[in-house]
Amino acid sequence: MNRFDYIRPGSVAEAVAAASEAGAAYLAGGTNLLDLMKIGVVAPGKVIDITRLPGLDRIDWLEDGSVRIGAMVRNADLARNPAFSAAFPAVSEALLSGASPQLRNAATVGGNLMQETRCAYFQDPLSHCNRRAPGAGCDALEGHNRSHAVLGWTPSCIATHPSDFCVPLAALGAVVEIEGPDGSREVDLASLHELPGTDSAGGIALKHGEMITALRLPAEASAFAGHSRYLKLRERTSFAFALVSAAAMLRMEQETIAEARIALGAVAARPWRAAEAETFLKGKKAEPDAFAEAAQIALKEASPSGDNAFKITLATRVLTRALTLAAKGTPDRVPALPASVFTSSEGATAHA
Repeated sequence: MNRFDYIRPGSVAEAVAAASEAGAAYLAGGTNLLDLMKIGVVAPGKVIDITRLPGLDRIDWLEDGSVRIGAMVRNADLARNPAFSAAFPAVSEALLSGASPQLRNAATVGGNLMQETRCAYFQDPLSHCNRRAPGAGCDALEGHNRSHAVLGWTPSCIATHPSDFCVPLAALGAVVEIEGPDGSREVDLASLHELPGTDSAGGIALKHGEMITALRLPAEASAFAGHSRYLKLRERTSFAFALVSAAAMLRMEQETIAEARIALGAVAARPWRAAEAETFLKGKKAEPDAFAEAAQIALKEASPSGDNAFKITLATRVLTRALTLAAKGTPDRVPALPASVFTSSEGATAHA
């Protein structure tokens, strides 16, 4: 790890001013940044500690019914907040699916949105990676790539976005609040992570010196609370990133789907909102055939980026199952993970 200056600003304005200089990085929970610094993938000359900035650790319910979550709110605190988990159960389920209890106690909302891909070639300074070093090439194209993207990829980059949290957020239309040298701005969460292009690897769409200060969920997002699920498929039962995941949320009127919100995780460089599948389900009966067809629609543009054609089939099945679980209704408690001492035969169906 390189030597760096450590700064603890007293306000957001001071933090932004310090980060506007070259070679600076923000430090929140540190669960991603410190790992990348230790393995030599990033080497900031200045680390700006924002953990004690006032006002960033609040969960505020606004007059219009929306909820504003400060960037320094811890993942565990948000997932276990009774009002939040009741209004947005799929988001809580996604948070509790990620990492480990120890990491969820340290990791922050803003850091989760900012986390980098876990592609092994991005994390290896000796490998060619366009995301880490633009123009270097992409060793993942001909390497070990069974977990890589099947949607929205180009030869410039086939990495996936690793977050569980962001998947239901994208489906619910979350908005990200940003402060930077040029003032305040907002972006849809779905636009925060750019897809790769012909000559670019994509990545996090923040300008130099900008900092995420909050995340906001619109009031209408809570209308899906009664029929919401997040389903994660991974290669071991805990402390693993998704191979494929799906958030499925339905607003039901008796047996009919009045509205659907769907997003897939670990299939692209961003959480993948399946808008066409949502439109297809509107007005349909909540039946297995409709869910299976919606899943096919969501994956119709998918194609392998390497040795990962199986992910298309997996994603189709996981989304079908997530929709089926959502139609049955949100459980009173988030089911325990498989192999947990709290697992019941009923609860184990939440994860694969």
